[in-house]
Amino acid sequence: MEPMSMKDDLKLYQSTLLQDGLKDLLKENKFIDCILKVGDRSLPCHKLIMAACSPYFREVYFSEDGKEKSSPGKEVVLENVDPSIMDMIVNYLYSAEIDITDENVQDVLAVANRFQIPSVFTVCVNFLQKQLSLGSCLAIFRLGLMINCPRLAMAARDYIAERFEILNKEQDFLEFNPPELFAIIGSDALNVEKEELVFELLMKWIRKDKENRAKHLGDAFEHIRFRLLPEKYFKEKVEKDDIIKADPELVKKLKIVKEAFAGKLPAKVGGKEDGESKMPGYLNDTRRLGMYAKDHILMINETAAVAYDPVENECSLAAMAEQIPRNHASIVTKKNQLFVVGGLFVDDENKDSPLQCYCFQLDPVSADWIAIPPMPSPRCLFALGEFENLIFAVAGKDLQTNESLDSVMCYDTNKMKWSETKKLPLKLHGHCVISGNGLVYCIGGKTDDNKTINKMFAYNHKKSEWKELAAMKTPRSMFGAVVHKGKIIVVGGVNENNLLASCEAYDFGTNKWEAFPEFAQERSSVNVVSIDGELYAVGGFTMVEQDKECVPSEIRDIWQYEEDKKQWSGILREMRYAAGASCVSMRLNAAKMPKL
Repeated sequence: MEPMSMKDDLKLYQSTLLQDGLKDLLKENKFIDCILKVGDRSLPCHKLIMAACSPYFREVYFSEDGKEKSSPGKEVVLENVDPSIMDMIVNYLYSAEIDITDENVQDVLAVANRFQIPSVFTVCVNFLQKQLSLGSCLAIFRLGLMINCPRLAMAARDYIAERFEILNKEQDFLEFNPPELFAIIGSDALNVEKEELVFELLMKWIRKDKENRAKHLGDAFEHIRFRLLPEKYFKEKVEKDDIIKADPELVKKLKIVKEAFAGKLPAKVGGKEDGESKMPGYLNDTRRLGMYAKDHILMINETAAVAYDPVENECSLAAMAEQIPRNHASIVTKKNQLFVVGGLFVDDENKDSPLQCYCFQLDPVSADWIAIPPMPSPRCLFALGEFENLIFAVAGKDLQTNESLDSVMCYDTNKMKWSETKKLPLKLHGHCVISGNGLVYCIGGKTDDNKTINKMFAYNHKKSEWKELAAMKTPRSMFGAVVHKGKIIVVGGVNENNLLASCEAYDFGTNKWEAFPEFAQERSSVNVVSIDGELYAVGGFTMVEQDKECVPSEIRDIWQYEEDKKQWSGILREMRYAAGASCVSMRLNAAKMPKL
C-alpha cells in the first residue's frame, strides 16, 4: 500500500469511528454536560464538541487562558433562534448529516454565521453556489455581502456578470444599495455588448428613488464607460438627461468626456496611484468582456460545436456535442438562442418507442447543452422556422413509416411545451424553411411520390393559415437557403435528374424569384450562412469520380460570394469541422472560447 494511501485510509477510519462514537454518546445521553435552551426546546450536547466546532461556544465555555468557566448550571440560553434549525446544526456536528433545502438554507446559514460554526457555514455556501440561477443570483449576491462571505458574493457576482444582458431588466436590481450596484456595473467581466444597457440600468436605479440616490451619481459615473457609448447617444441621452444636467459637477465631467471623444485626454485627473496620475473611471475605454462578441459560422456535428470566424480565419470550440445526433436540424433565433432538434437516434432501451427526436438548447455561457422536451413526432428531413417565442418543425419524413409528413410541430420556448399547429398544404421532405417578416416560409422539397417541387408557402401563425407564394424557377430539394440583404437566397440542391449548381433570389417586396450567380459546383445539402453582409456556403455533397465511377462524396470546404464580381470564391479547401454538420450564424464571444 502506498504511504499516502495508508495515511488517508487510517485518517478516514479514525474519523468514521470518532463520528459514530460521538453520535452514540449523544443518542444514549452519556457524558452530557451542557443543555442549549432554544425557545421551548432543550438540546443536550457536550461542551467539548461545541467548543471544538465553534469559536463562539469556545468563548462561552472557556476563558482566554483555556480554563473552563465556572457555571451555576448546564444551560446556555440562545435567544432569537429557531429551535428546529439549531437542532439540525447540533445533529450535524455529531453525525455530519444535514438536510439543506431551498426553504431552510438562509436560516441555517444565518445561525451558522451568528454562532461561528464554519463547517455548517461552508455546507450552506456550497449549496447556494450550486443553486445559482437567473431567479436567485441577485438575492444570493446580496446575501453574500451581508454575511461578509467573499466566496459566495464573488460567485454570484460572476454569474450575474455573465448573464447581465438577460438580467439587466430585473426589478431586483432597483433595490440594490449603491455599493452593491457599483460592484456589478463596474466589472470588466460584464457580458454586455453595449454600454448603453449599463447606463440605462444606472439611471433607472436613480429614478427609482431620485431624492435619495441622485447624490450618488458622482460615484456612479466612475463605473460607466462613457467613451464606449456612441457619440450620438451620449449627446442625446446623457448630456440631455434632466438629473445629470442639474448637477454642475457632473456637467464638468461630461465636458471632459466630450473632449476625450475629440481625442483630447487630460494630462492629470484625480489622485495619484503608484506614483502615476490616475485616469478617472468615467474615461475608462477598456472594452467589457461581452464586447468581444461577434457573429460566427457555427458548425454543429455529433462531436462538437465549432465556431469559425471567416474574417480572422480562426476556429474556436463553442461546446462539446457528443449527445447531438447526426442529421439533426438547428436554428438560431432572433434572440440568439440555438436550438438543435431531432436527428437519427435509436434508444435500444425503449422497446415501445425506440426512435426518438431529442432536442437541446445551447447555453453559450456555460457551453452546456440543456435538454428540452423531445419532439412528440419523430421525423427526419424536416426544417425549422421561428416566430416570436415559437419554434416550428415543418413536415419531413416519419422515422417509423418512412412517409412524408404535412404536420407542423410547434415548440413554445416560454412554456417549454410542444403542440401541433396548422398543417402544410402538402406532404414534404427535404425542403428548406426561412423565417422573416413575421412569417415562416417553406420552400421546395420532395413530395411523397419523390417528385421535386418548386413551390413556396408562407405561414402566418396569427391567422393560422398557409398561403402559396411565387414558385422558384427550378424545382429543388436538399438545398441551402438563407436570408441575405433582405432576400431569400437558395443554393444548389437536387432534382429528379441531377445535382444542381443554380441559385435563385426571392424578393419579399415583389414576391418574385430571380436568377442569382451559379455556385461553383453542383452540390446538395450545402449550408448557406449570412454574416455581417457576407454570404458563405459550407460543405455539402457532390459527385466525385472514384474507380471510374461517380459516387456522392461529402465536401468540407467554405466558399464566399463576392458581391463586386458577382461570383463565388473558395476561401477554405478543407474545414474538417464541417463534416456532417448543420451550420448557422450565431453571435458568440470569441474571448471566452478556446482556439482550435
